[in-house]
Amino acid sequence: MQTRDITTNELNGGGYLALPEGTGPHPGVVVIHEATGLDDHIRRITDRFAGAGYAALAVDLFAGRNRAICMARYMTGMLMGSVNRYGINDLKSALTFLAKLPEVDAQRMGAIGFCMGGGFAIAWACTDARLKAIAPFYGVNPRPLEVAKRLCPVVGSYPENDFTARAGRALDETLTRAKISHDIKIYPHTRHSFFNETSPSYDKQAADDSWSRVLKFFGEQIGTRRMSSSPEARARLGATS
Repeated sequence: MQTRDITTNELNGGGYLALPEGTGPHPGVVVIHEATGLDDHIRRITDRFAGAGYAALAVDLFAGRNRAICMARYMTGMLMGSVNRYGINDLKSALTFLAKLPEVDAQRMGAIGFCMGGGFAIAWACTDARLKAIAPFYGVNPRPLEVAKRLCPVVGSYPENDFTARAGRALDETLTRAKISHDIKIYPHTRHSFFNETSPSYDKQAADDSWSRVLKFFGEQIGTRRMSSSPEARARLGATS
């Protein structure tokens, strides 16, 4: 695995890049942090994707900016439900940066986001056809929810004891009506940030299950399961499943 920090000279806000072994081209994933920013937890998630065969880029939506002002703008966008909210252009730029890397297959790209980042992933995917799969964790939906009919395939994970559970159920119903491939799961007895091992709400069983679902779903949509059936591809699939 190769990892490095992306400077603000390379990408607005910078970020953290993790590349898997081999020359590729690999499927790509943009990782969107929660309100705590691009911390060690998000870096570990990015590394885990690289270990599974994905070129992963964690964006930094706070770097070089006033965090309080950014959060106010992000929260305003979420409350309004806009799909073109503040921060979306930064995510599109991050995807462009990732797509241009020689190690990346620009036709197989997705995104994962947590809390604030989960809401960003859903809104962003409504306006960017380059995304072929997304994995929102405890994110809120854009409004009106009818815009979700533009979404790519979705694997979503939500805690039962949290306000976002309602958003997960509503998204599930909308995607079912729109006949968009999806896997939405509400985890019983869990709370917000159940995937974050540094949070008091961390739930290992739910975290492990949701990660397995993400890898399976991404594998089917953009990952190794969509590669050729060559012995080399099958070997890579066996190593990352």
